[in-house]
Formats: sequence, C-alpha cells, structure tokens
Amino acid sequence: MARYTGPKVKLSRRVGVPIADNPKHTSKRQLTFPGQHGFRGRRLRDYGVRMNEKQKLKYHYGVLERQFRLTLANASSMPGNTGDSLLQLLERRLDNVVRRAGLARTVWAARQMVAHGHVLVNGRKTDRPSAVVHVGDVITLKTKAQKLAKEAMESLAGFEVPGWLELNPSDVTIRVVALPTTDQIPFDVNTNLIIEFYR
Repeated sequence: MARYTGPKVKLSRRVGVPIADNPKHTSKRQLTFPGQHGFRGRRLRDYGVRMNEKQKLKYHYGVLERQFRLTLANASSMPGNTGDSLLQLLERRLDNVVRRAGLARTVWAARQMVAHGHVLVNGRKTDRPSAVVHVGDVITLKTKAQKLAKEAMESLAGFEVPGWLELNPSDVTIRVVALPTTDQIPFDVNTNLIIEFYR
C-alpha cells in the first residue's frame, strides 16, 4: 500500500493552505514559505497554478497521483459535472468518512484505523481506506478502536459532523444518509483548474 510518510506540515507549506484542521497546519507561522522573509521569488505561471490546485486536493485526501488519476477517470464517466463528481468520490472514501465524522483527528489517523482492520462497513471488516461508501451504509468500529475514537471526539470539541453523515456517539456508529454536496465539503478548491491540468 503506497502512502506518503514524510513531514505533513511541509505539504501545507508547499501549497500555501492548511491541508488538515489541526493547529500545526493552521497556524500562520507554518504557512509562510521557508527562509528569513518567507519570499518565494517568482509568481506561478498557469501550469503552476493548476498543478498547485491539484496538489492541494491530493494532499487533503491523502491520495497519490495514480489513485487520483483513476478517481478522476471514474468521475469523468459519471453523469453531471466532473468536478463535483470528483469531490463526491473523494469525500465518500472510507478513511475520509471516518475523519469527517470526527472519529480520527486527521485523514492519516483515519487511514491507519481502517488499514489496521478496526472499521466495519455493514458488519463486514473493510481494511481498504479507498473503499467508497454508499447511501444507507452503516460504519461501526471494533471495541478496541472505540476508545481511540471517543478520545478523538473529546479532543475535537465543537466539531460539526456534515449533514450527509449521521453519527451516534454512544455506540460510535456512522450512517451515510445522503450523498455529499460541494457546499458540505469544508475545503476550498477550484476543480475546473484540476480538470484543465489533465487536458
């Protein structure tokens, strides 16, 4: 299973926006470019702007290039707007659903939870972080992982679960009640630039 194992804050620094919601990524000091004055040197050209937008989305969901291209190919074969379909497919990944429900603090922690076999989808163990959930699916955690999830929920006090998910905190159960819409995704990205990058 290929994954990025390097420093995560460096990714936020590289694209200029916080790719995770923890204070490490959101502090203003971390988002400045390295060096005494944080000066990049030159302005990005059109290619660089489009690539930066693509990298933002890849880093936010913890996806590498090959998997991102496959997801984009799936999105382009779906009816409707390709950009919206791309965001919807990425948002419905199992590791992202666990993160959005607040059972893990970051997408990397959620990915580890899934890969270690702690997550059940409709009662069946699913250890693929890239598995796509559907409306009506019920996601539960094994008893070992419930303690970790409750700790994560306590540390994320005031965290809001998006409307397309329904969380039952007492038995740590997530139900997918609808498909996510673009206004329910708390990450600002221009999908038109990403599609232009691959054309």
